[in-house]
Amino acid sequence: MPYSLLIRNCGQLLTLAGGPTDRPLTGAALTDWQVLTDAFVACEGERIVAVGPMAALDEAKVTAETVVVDAGGRVVMPGLVECHTHLVFAGNRAQEFQRKLQGESYLDILASGGGILSTVRATRAASEAELLANALRHLEGFRRYGITTLEAKSGYGLDKDTELRLVRVAREAGRRQPVRVVPTFLGAHVVPPEYKGRGAAYLDFLATEVLPELRGEAEFVDIFCEEGAFSVPDSRRYLARARELGFGLKIHAEQLHDLGGSAMAAELGAVSVDHCDYLNAADAGRIAAAGATVAVLLPLVPLFLRQSTYAPGRQLIEQGVPVALSTDFNPGSCPSKNLWLALSVACLKMGFTLKEAVAAVTLNAAWALNRAAEIGSLVVGKRADMLVLDLRDYQEIPYWLGENPVQQVIIGGQAQQDS
Repeated sequence: MPYSLLIRNCGQLLTLAGGPTDRPLTGAALTDWQVLTDAFVACEGERIVAVGPMAALDEAKVTAETVVVDAGGRVVMPGLVECHTHLVFAGNRAQEFQRKLQGESYLDILASGGGILSTVRATRAASEAELLANALRHLEGFRRYGITTLEAKSGYGLDKDTELRLVRVAREAGRRQPVRVVPTFLGAHVVPPEYKGRGAAYLDFLATEVLPELRGEAEFVDIFCEEGAFSVPDSRRYLARARELGFGLKIHAEQLHDLGGSAMAAELGAVSVDHCDYLNAADAGRIAAAGATVAVLLPLVPLFLRQSTYAPGRQLIEQGVPVALSTDFNPGSCPSKNLWLALSVACLKMGFTLKEAVAAVTLNAAWALNRAAEIGSLVVGKRADMLVLDLRDYQEIPYWLGENPVQQVIIGGQAQQDS
């Protein structure tokens, strides 16, 4: 069959291929993946069917019907995978940002009824149409940054009806535009006002009244295990129940304190443990031993919150922990969609090398969503999600701090046009 899409004259093709295919990249494998020079990628429909040097291109399969993208010697790589966002919400917290600039802490603002709870009030009051319009606008922004798959957490409803609405909106937003959306249920974000002082009772409510209605709607169940949110024992019971119901598991843990939530979740088989800023070496070793649990690090959060502690990325890599990177896009601690900036900050503040960081926003981020068989690397058979960057050397990716290098986005074998 003729190629439906061809990207030719790739100066550097970052394939992310060459490592193990049955587990996330760790250790040396984070940097051992292949970079091809003067290369091409060919697609039939939404799948990659050929990758290689230009000299090996079968020109007979390039017909008048083939859409040809000439990379002109530029960098081509897999689409970015955003494995931790809070996509669906209403309002913003610009006023609280001013309070932070005056010295108030994240937990102080939360304790005063602000933070997550202020977004909960705005989100509960918003219509489904308003929430959908906001989500679609944000997804358009993500696509411009080269994100081709994105996880969308609920968590700003904290009641049954609104939480179900947030998952429904995330799914509908995924259907209405090309970026693939993976819904995660984070009803256990914090204890809602209606259950103040009764966190365990709220988790019981979610487990009995809400989770059964989410089977087939949300793929993962998440919980915020932290002081001011949910304890390790309560989080364990809730996640164990979610696992019994067939959900994949995730956790927000070790963001502000070392409580042991990450190691606990890895023991339960969580697909990812997220934040990890205060993760200790012993618990990191337990996560590494689990084998498939990805530590999703979020470097823009401590940057935005003006905190000095960043997740120990270099230590985690050296201990053999699979690592991924994400923005944690949300209205309170990271109102940014710029995953390229997160990549640069990971290099500057977490000890990542360039190739490790690229792997962390592509293939390992795909592992953190159970999507590595489909996306995250440019190999035959995978979904054709690709980026052409306006760069001729991939060493420039973290160097141009905060800039968006994306020239062309391809999702499912279709070249995207800016709207």
